[in-house]
Amino acid sequence: MFEEPGAHAVPGDRSVASLLTRAGLTGVSRGVLAGAAVLCLLALALVGWRLSGLGAADDAGLVFEAGAAGGEAGAAEPATGADAAVDAPPETLWVHVAGAVASPGLRELPGGARVGEAVAAAGGALPGAALDAVNLARLLTDGEQVYVPTAEEVAAGGGLPAAAGVAGAPGTGAGQGAAGGVDINTAGAAELEQLPGVGPATAAKIVADREANGPFTAPEDIMRVSGIGEKKFESMRDLIVVR
Repeated sequence: MFEEPGAHAVPGDRSVASLLTRAGLTGVSRGVLAGAAVLCLLALALVGWRLSGLGAADDAGLVFEAGAAGGEAGAAEPATGADAAVDAPPETLWVHVAGAVASPGLRELPGGARVGEAVAAAGGALPGAALDAVNLARLLTDGEQVYVPTAEEVAAGGGLPAAAGVAGAPGTGAGQGAAGGVDINTAGAAELEQLPGVGPATAAKIVADREANGPFTAPEDIMRVSGIGEKKFESMRDLIVVR
């Protein structure tokens, strides 16, 4: 029990005794009060620690959710850059329509046009034209020549002009080649440039590839050459011979 403040009590003790008296704790020992004070301090420290931990967890959750949202947004973005530019067809293209058509010459067509549209733009095929020997569904490429042979030329077998290899494209199956087609295993750079979309640089790559990796075993093998993708291959599929 606490002693009543006496004459020998210091002013600080009298203040403490007065507070204890007001709180009704005059019967509680100093040791119990000190222990209670320590427990209170520990409780406050624990609460503060838990609150700071929850705040950090919430911050981490926000960062994770923001990162996930950013990843989803990035995945949803359309492909851009060189690949998109390569896949995008030109707005217009120019082709030279020759052979058995009513009005041969240079024709401007919209990007994505096909051989049949080029023939129609040249006034249509003449009587005696061998349209069955031309792949009218083939996509055109800028700067190529579309050659429509006559039935006599087809019957002659391989008697088509050299330019027919760039254009007319008799519609044979993949790997069978076409009359006047280009053998990608033996053709030189100049001959390879007759293929749609093949310029000097690509022709040089084809020659270098077959020298480094061996001959092509099927027309599709030409896609192993850098710069020749599926779309470009489809435009030359019927013009390629592999022997």
